[in-house]
Amino acid sequence: MKRIIMIIPIMFIVAYLANWILNKDYSEIPDETRILIVIGGTLLSGVISFFLFKKDAEVK
Repeated sequence: MKRIIMIIPIMFIVAYLANWILNKDYSEIPDETRILIVIGGTLLSGVISFFLFKKDAEVK
């Protein structure tokens, strides 16, 4: 459960920063493509974070 609590904010931060950078530096990219890039980056960061964080300790 603690992994999920850490992964969700990371995904929001990645989505925000990806959207900001794409709007600022790559404004010629169509909106549909920009949204797909942001979604892909967000999901990829969530999957990577899920596997890199330690597993939750088991309660005995």
